[in-house]
Amino acid sequence: RGSLCVNYLRSSRRSLLVALLALAVGLYLLPSPIDPKPHVVKGPPPALEGLLAVNTRLQKGRRLFTGKLHGPESFAADEDGNVYTGTVDGKLWKIAPNDSLTIITQMGQDLPECGSSTDYEPVCGRPHGVRLDRDGQLIVADSYFGLHSVDPKTGEKSLLLANSQGADGVPFAFLNGLEISSQTGIVYFTDSSSRWGRRHVRLEVIELNNLGRLLSYDPETGSVKVLLDSLFMPNGIALSPDEDFLLLAETSIGRILKYWLKGQKAGTVETIMDNMIGYPDNIRLSDHRTFLVGITTPRFQKLMPPFLDMIAPYPAVKRFLAKVIPLSWYSLLLPRYALVLELGLDGELVGTLHDPEGRLTWAISDVFQHQGRTYLGNTDLPFLPVLEEWAS
Repeated sequence: RGSLCVNYLRSSRRSLLVALLALAVGLYLLPSPIDPKPHVVKGPPPALEGLLAVNTRLQKGRRLFTGKLHGPESFAADEDGNVYTGTVDGKLWKIAPNDSLTIITQMGQDLPECGSSTDYEPVCGRPHGVRLDRDGQLIVADSYFGLHSVDPKTGEKSLLLANSQGADGVPFAFLNGLEISSQTGIVYFTDSSSRWGRRHVRLEVIELNNLGRLLSYDPETGSVKVLLDSLFMPNGIALSPDEDFLLLAETSIGRILKYWLKGQKAGTVETIMDNMIGYPDNIRLSDHRTFLVGITTPRFQKLMPPFLDMIAPYPAVKRFLAKVIPLSWYSLLLPRYALVLELGLDGELVGTLHDPEGRLTWAISDVFQHQGRTYLGNTDLPFLPVLEEWAS
């Protein structure tokens, strides 16, 4: 009996080894959804000291519309004090000065499943950048359906530029940031990727490709221009007060660019911030002539380098992770830490706001100031955080 048991154990071990080997070979041969290239980060992230020192300025606020607004990502406001935003279920909303909430329209189909999963976003829509033009119409960059003009009073939608149309023969896949010139009416916008849509944003970040573009749209002529290409997930954009340049966030590599629109440098680009403490999302002009940058995920050096820093140089590791780890699992790696950077007009850091424990919010997408209140956007959280005062 003893020899039978030994033989049985040996046979079981061989079978297990064969099964594990077959699994490993199968995973190796399984095609990866991403095609990354090696990328070497500029260095370790900056230390939390000086102007980056930890504080609790972002904890002095409150949450509005809990369970009603899910992922209010970007904001615009009119002269009557109404604030507009879009959410993960494809809806556009109006927030009145008395904090009443009204649905303006649905960007795509209005289904009961909208907002329940990112799988429904290509059908329901996902409005990202939202701005008001000179005629009081909402211009909306929907990640899936393109640029739209929406009447904020009636909800009537007009398609300006479809994703399928794209620019220079390349369709859009992930419309994101938006800005409108008050002087010319030109609409500036970003297409974060020509490969990955909004619902696959984590694959975009892991792959770390440079398939994004900065573009302009002229509503008078309907013409589209590519201003910059080969960008790493271009996201939020903000015009300077004089509209002589705009700032642009390259989220996936933690960088902010300045693109000149006027003067001798017009059409040129320069880097004003690199190797950042986190991954920048939207950039907004504050009510006191500074730029406010929402950090969607901080990039902290603790016992080990940040996860994305560690895997950046190794395409094989990235391809393997993209094959075996569900996209939703990457959320477990993200800290509940809120961070806002404040930049001067020259691009220099002048201050920061933190919520180290995520008591009020985290994963900040937008920092929008209007009539003394600061609205803190996010892409996925089921509430709208606000600061009633700008804490100094």
